[in-house]
Amino acid sequence: CNDDSSHHSINNEVLKLSCELAEVCPQGTSVFGNPDLTKIYAGCFSEDNCWYRCKVQQVISDEKCRVLYIDYGNSEILSRSDIVEIPKNLQYPSIAKKCRLWGLQLPPNQDLNQFDQGRKFLCSLIFEKEIKIRHKATCQNGTVIAQAEYGKVDIGDEVVKKGFAEKCKSPINAINCNEKKTDVAQYQPLNAKFSPPTWENRPNPSVSRRLKGHFGDQIGTSTKNENHMGNYLPFAKGILKVCDSSMVSNISLAKIKEDQKLIEENEKLKKETEALKEENQILHLESKELQSEEKEASKKSFELLDKTLHTYVGTKMRSLTAKVEVLKEVRRANMNVHFGDDLSKAVKEVTERCLIAPPSLEKLEKIWAEYNLAQEMIRLCKNVNESEVLILRRNEVQQHVYTTVEEFILEVDELAISGRSTTLQELSGSLEAIYGQVSELDDSEEAFQQFFEWKRIKLEEFNRVRSTTNASLQILARWFSDIVKVEQTFYLFCMQMVILSFYLLFMCNSTQEQDEADKEITLNAYDKVIQRIRQEQHLITVVQSKYLASVEFKKQIVEWLNKSPSIDNLLSIKKILKNLKARLRWKLVEKNNLEESDDYSEHEITRIKEEITGLRNSLIQEIYNEQEEYERLTSLVQKWFPELPLLHPEAGILTYMNSGGLLTVSLERDLLDAEPMKELSTKRPLVCSEVQELKVLLKGYSVDVNTEAKVIERAAKYHRVWSEFKEKSGLLQLMFLFLCKSDPLAYLMVPYYPGASLGALQASTPLTLEESLKVMKGVARGLHTLHKANIVHGSLHTNNVFAVNREQGIVGDFDFTKSAAQRASMNSMVVRSLNLTSPEIRMGQLASPSSDMYAYGCLLFWVCYGI
Repeated sequence: CNDDSSHHSINNEVLKLSCELAEVCPQGTSVFGNPDLTKIYAGCFSEDNCWYRCKVQQVISDEKCRVLYIDYGNSEILSRSDIVEIPKNLQYPSIAKKCRLWGLQLPPNQDLNQFDQGRKFLCSLIFEKEIKIRHKATCQNGTVIAQAEYGKVDIGDEVVKKGFAEKCKSPINAINCNEKKTDVAQYQPLNAKFSPPTWENRPNPSVSRRLKGHFGDQIGTSTKNENHMGNYLPFAKGILKVCDSSMVSNISLAKIKEDQKLIEENEKLKKETEALKEENQILHLESKELQSEEKEASKKSFELLDKTLHTYVGTKMRSLTAKVEVLKEVRRANMNVHFGDDLSKAVKEVTERCLIAPPSLEKLEKIWAEYNLAQEMIRLCKNVNESEVLILRRNEVQQHVYTTVEEFILEVDELAISGRSTTLQELSGSLEAIYGQVSELDDSEEAFQQFFEWKRIKLEEFNRVRSTTNASLQILARWFSDIVKVEQTFYLFCMQMVILSFYLLFMCNSTQEQDEADKEITLNAYDKVIQRIRQEQHLITVVQSKYLASVEFKKQIVEWLNKSPSIDNLLSIKKILKNLKARLRWKLVEKNNLEESDDYSEHEITRIKEEITGLRNSLIQEIYNEQEEYERLTSLVQKWFPELPLLHPEAGILTYMNSGGLLTVSLERDLLDAEPMKELSTKRPLVCSEVQELKVLLKGYSVDVNTEAKVIERAAKYHRVWSEFKEKSGLLQLMFLFLCKSDPLAYLMVPYYPGASLGALQASTPLTLEESLKVMKGVARGLHTLHKANIVHGSLHTNNVFAVNREQGIVGDFDFTKSAAQRASMNSMVVRSLNLTSPEIRMGQLASPSSDMYAYGCLLFWVCYGI
């Protein structure tokens, strides 16, 4: 244990163990039933989520166990799922050992409270400190008896001064201990910090917390073998075991006092030993008489020893000469020492290889701004004659934009933007890992110049020290190779070693340490480099964004250069719709006349009804085609041709856009074969029809000149939210909105789900708990969609929440003629004993998303528990 090889072997052993645990434990079998208290398991430590070997100390409950980490001495309470079986090859004895202070015992009358205070005081003395220990003895149970010091402070003396312990009369404070004689200089440096080994799959090695040890009546610490003046303690694994504070609390004070009685008996044995020592001294005096007879023989022995020493010293000198030569070769192979080499490369990277903005970028930004201004002027124009001039001007600018975009794309294609972005990202990450966060000390333009001047001075200074050191090494090598008599050259040798040590120390300080001025120069250069990197990264982001926009512009605008889109396709669809409506009306009249006649034929009636259904389906399909054409024209208006609504007012493009694509003028109430649905609602006209084999409801809303625009606005806002997510929105679809010409009514067409409302389902075949949770999850999604768009439902109840196919939850629409506050104040729905109106609304406050969630919570409770 007393050389570097032991230190490395222990570290390698711990690292190997940690890696093996990290590999096998995630797939290990969790502990079930009664754990074996003698068996070694692996536990996931709560502070760093890494695996360590442990033993189960105590079963706390069916789910919890207290474990002791046998290689570090800590204990904690873990869930059974965090304790797993490990292979037999990992179940060897623990690495940590128990340690105890030498020469101390507890006061006879110390109670448990004082005992705990003493333990905490001892922890404060040693935690996070380098501790020297002197191995005094080893007990039969493996406990190491040692004297501990921190600098010039004796840890045991400090504990005695505070009254938490007292000195023993016997130097050995443990029973059945074997005293170990050690030289005063034989110390073991102990670092009272736990440093578990790091490995590759550790979650975050730089910030993970370490296992920490505690000390009780058996004073201990965990340490790795570290190189230090003196010998190492010969522990079996090089690590001392730590007594956890939770274990100390369980130690019986009576048991400790019983141990002290045994110590007192051991004191008596020590007194007898002292008597034997006195007898030994007498024998020693008698032996002196024999020394005079041995002086002559000793003189001859010393002469022989001197001759042997000369030979030994000569051998060591030659060995040292060889080592100095090796040192010279190593230094010769590493002649070039770099100061801030990584920072120097970074400075060159951001100054000599920096990305330059494409020449056409500034021109492109100006022409884009001019183009956007031209489009905005057309959008705001209300006069057709004035718009013609603006359109010509816009077309001219558009052509310039196209030319500039082509030029910009060609320039960007020649730049290695992607590779440059990766280089800057890696450079920034490596510098931040070395120098930390940017401090913004100085934004001077001379930062780079000051850095390179500082680097030049440091290199000259280092080379001067290196030259002097090399000369000293050459002299020493020559002396060592020619040495004959140690006495004649020993003085010169010592002087030269002092000179060499001085230069070596100076060289190390020159290469490794920096004063505040040096740090400020390097940090200023670092800050400037990071600033340049960020500026260049911002430029790359701008260029990439402009590049993508330019490519998309070029792709789409090619079709429309120097020409405008036509609305002929829309007008053609409208003409077809007009014809279909006329034919449908005629067939409806023919059917009515045939039904009123006395001699009508059932076959004829059936034929006419089939024709009516076919015409109605064709009409709806053409309305869908009309909407698709409107969507195409709307996209052109928003992107390239804002003049279309002004040039073609008869097309109704602006009306369609304002309604979010919901309003149609091609559908009329009398064209639908609708049946009244009074059983569903008495508040407004509600009829059922069938369109393209899909049952739909027509909801009629009474409107006038003042409320019509508001209804369209609210319905359009709702429809836009649905259109963004469609079926994933959790909302009921609004198919069409159209106005009735004969009555002051606005009709909304929505899908009809007969018997799918929560109220109807729970009254007939209630949902199971699993179905309820699935349905209410969809309802929650629908409310989230509305609230994200700043829409408050305000009218959530059992009749407008639907469970389609008993699994898809949908939130129904609401009365678009009323505001959220009006809807909430009128919603007096009660489910069993639950009032869906939230307390704040009943107190007169405005409706909010919270009031929707209150109603949702009531519905969820009612659906799941039937209360």
